[in-house]
Amino acid sequence: MPAKRLLIVAHAPSPNTQRLLDAVVRGAQSADIESVEVVAKRPFDADAEDVRAADAVILGTPENLGYMSGALKDFFDRIFYAVGEDTEALPYAAYIRAGKDGTGTYNAIRSITTGLRWRPIQEPMILHGEWQEAFVGQCEELGTLVATGLDMGIY
Repeated sequence: MPAKRLLIVAHAPSPNTQRLLDAVVRGAQSADIESVEVVAKRPFDADAEDVRAADAVILGTPENLGYMSGALKDFFDRIFYAVGEDTEALPYAAYIRAGKDGTGTYNAIRSITTGLRWRPIQEPMILHGEWQEAFVGQCEELGTLVATGLDMGIY
């Protein structure tokens, strides 16, 4: 049985954002990583118990009107007070699919995760501008990075 659990909470309303989510999951489930269970959920399906059970979280969202998706905001609204200090120092990473610059989305995620006292693994990955196939590879690498860190006991 896996010793660590990676929770991926991502809103993927379009075919391209679904490809990004699939790539993160694929990377996290690399054959070399054996001790990490990967759990991927839509923001509306994830809850405080999922977060409490996680050893790390990857958040994914498109930029909507300069902010995170309403679905991801709803997730944060539902878990924020419910998890309290239970998840303090929880390692997290995030990816943002932004048509513009992603700054508002980045700032919103950073503000909420700071309030939760989660610990960033790295700065959020902002995939901005016109769609590029390279985004898929970047997301796969993100999944591999976080799962490998859990597997090795780094996070």
